[in-house]
Amino acid sequence: MARPSYQTKADKPKNVKRDPVAAGERDAAQNRAASHNYFLLEKYEAGLMLRGTEVKSIRAGQIQLKDAYAIVKDGEAWLLNAHIGQYEHGNIFNHEPLRTRKLLLRRDEIRKLIGKTQQKGLTLIPTRVYFRNGRAKCEVAVARGKQAWDKRETERRRTADKEAREAIARSRKA
Repeated sequence: MARPSYQTKADKPKNVKRDPVAAGERDAAQNRAASHNYFLLEKYEAGLMLRGTEVKSIRAGQIQLKDAYAIVKDGEAWLLNAHIGQYEHGNIFNHEPLRTRKLLLRRDEIRKLIGKTQQKGLTLIPTRVYFRNGRAKCEVAVARGKQAWDKRETERRRTADKEAREAIARSRKA
């Protein structure tokens, strides 16, 4: 006796696409002010030690890195002033928005960061937060602060590059 063949719906894919932030295709947060206010010298990828409601808030895009910075204290790296909004469906187990969070780095990376941050004028600035393989990651940069004239010079260079690109595009159209 032959078995009847059943057709599955071809129009519906098996793997339904996840949220781009949760899938790691898009950053959860970027610190745009960092590249304006600092020269970013070296970048490191660090894991974030978070609570459950913090992860859900980051996936919802409720994180702000504008005033955030990182320090290395007692052989551990810490993220300060990163604002993660409270999870809207969280109950009494919700988190504090501005609590200090631990950054997860390898021991040799922490040793390098200790040496760098002890130099005058260098600091640790978080540049972006994203997900990789379901884990929240924070990109931390060793940065040197810009003076006002550095910022003006960067802006001049950026507008000159933009005008050059526009002129090339106009010449190609003509």
